[in-house]
Amino acid sequence: MRIAIVGTGALGGWYAGLLAEAGHEVHCLARSDHEVINRDGLTLRHKGAQRVVRVASATPEAAAIGPCDLVVVTLKSTSNDALPRLLGPLLGPATLVVTLQNGMGNVEALARLLPAERIVAGLCFVCINRLAPAVIDTTLAGYVRMAAATGPINPAVERCVGIFAAAGVDCQAETSLESVLWKKLCWNIPFNGLAIAGGSITTDLILADPALNERAYLLMKEVQAAAVARGHGFEDSHIKRQFVVTVGMGPYRPSSLIDFVEGRDVEVEGIWGEPLRRGLAAGVAMPETQRLVDDIKARLAARA
Repeated sequence: MRIAIVGTGALGGWYAGLLAEAGHEVHCLARSDHEVINRDGLTLRHKGAQRVVRVASATPEAAAIGPCDLVVVTLKSTSNDALPRLLGPLLGPATLVVTLQNGMGNVEALARLLPAERIVAGLCFVCINRLAPAVIDTTLAGYVRMAAATGPINPAVERCVGIFAAAGVDCQAETSLESVLWKKLCWNIPFNGLAIAGGSITTDLILADPALNERAYLLMKEVQAAAVARGHGFEDSHIKRQFVVTVGMGPYRPSSLIDFVEGRDVEVEGIWGEPLRRGLAAGVAMPETQRLVDDIKARLAARA
């Protein structure tokens, strides 16, 4: 397939490499790393092993790529206002689009550009960092879950799951997008948030601090309550699993912490704001989530 990766940072670089290794013609839309990718390829690191993968092209201009069979969006949700400009040249009459972005509201942004039946939402449960231009380190390859933008599993979901699975990704289809969104937010809301609110700290330090550890648990329970109220509940075992998985990550820096430390926009609306609004609209009290949003905004204000 002819595939475009929109936003070739950590996540985009990793999947660009895997899809290229699987034999696809992969083009990387990359704002800053395009020259390095074209010259040196993508360097993928995992569990002490390293390999270099070549892609078809890397460019900062979507028009230089042209229409593709599949577009994979890995941009931060803070860049969603640029989607019409970035995706327009990449879309043909049958192009499928997969969003691998964090938070809520991304599918809705894409639905303004193409029919919902051609949009697939993917949720990545992974630990991936960009160490340097075109150098991607994966400490936890994890898994991807995909769902239709609306409704049950459809042919677009089945096709995209098949493409990623054939590239070596643990990828499965889910029957409900909102259900898997809440499950992903069960980790993202507490750990991305407390990494900033706790004073720019890694996940191991959150777990080691009794007060922050308890706060993470309370945040997860609020996420669970909101999911239940909206008809997408999950079991307590999922909450317990988030702590177990996080222990195995070691001193991990969540993506929002990296954005905060490096002075970039933080995905406040997608990861915390929209879930909070949906929970409150469903009649769920979410004081810990509101407190976390306030703490993050205070940190951002102090940074500015």
